[in-house]
Amino acid sequence: MRNHDAGASRTFVVCIESRVVAYYCLAMGAVDLNIAPGKVRRNMPDPIPVEVIGRLAVDQSLEGQGYGKGLIKNAIQRVIQVSQIIGVRAILVHAISQRAKDFYVQRGFLESPVEPMTLMLPLQDAKKTYTAL
Repeated sequence: MRNHDAGASRTFVVCIESRVVAYYCLAMGAVDLNIAPGKVRRNMPDPIPVEVIGRLAVDQSLEGQGYGKGLIKNAIQRVIQVSQIIGVRAILVHAISQRAKDFYVQRGFLESPVEPMTLMLPLQDAKKTYTAL
């Protein structure tokens, strides 16, 4: 929460009976052109403006119950709203495990050509998929 209080990121939580059971945080960022997948880097300046999902986590006792899907949907919808005010080309995540990577890839995130655990969802793809939900 220090980053939240300092203005470096914003944290969003899900609570059950005053207990945090899931959360994610968002922060603005930028990536070098060479790190981005072709679909993200095409016709972009260097660095490319992105919104970073700094962490997305669900209590182990609640895994598989849809909290992660709900959080990512909420995060992407917030980024789409932010993109109306601030330039955002893609949403970036750094997957911490192969399982986490698979979760994001299933939702349209693309692998970096040089950093396989760095994934990006082009904002145009996010808008097509997540504004209709």
